[in-house]
Amino acid sequence: MAEIEVIEADTLHQSGSWLFEGVDHGDVGLSFFLIDSLPGAGPELHAHPYTEVFVVHEGEATFLVGDESLVAVGGQVVVAPADRPHKFRNSGLGRLRMTNLHPSARTITRWSER
Repeated sequence: MAEIEVIEADTLHQSGSWLFEGVDHGDVGLSFFLIDSLPGAGPELHAHPYTEVFVVHEGEATFLVGDESLVAVGGQVVVAPADRPHKFRNSGLGRLRMTNLHPSARTITRWSER
């Protein structure tokens, strides 16, 4: 039987986000980012070999998924298909807080050149 693990979020902190990778915690088949960003912040265009699910808790994010642009706000969920280039930015006036779920024990990111 696996041990129960409690992780302090601060130990997962990277600039503006927190990263949990399941491979580091008993090879859990899930990884995720906890995002807490200021207006204008967000990653460059990239893709994953699996579907990514974004749970927007607070604020506003503008997403580009493939050729489609959309705005999501707190209380909404965005699903980016596998291998589809995507990015988001905090397009609101306040903080953006969301959880980005990766159904993989390790995040696998291919950064785009455009």
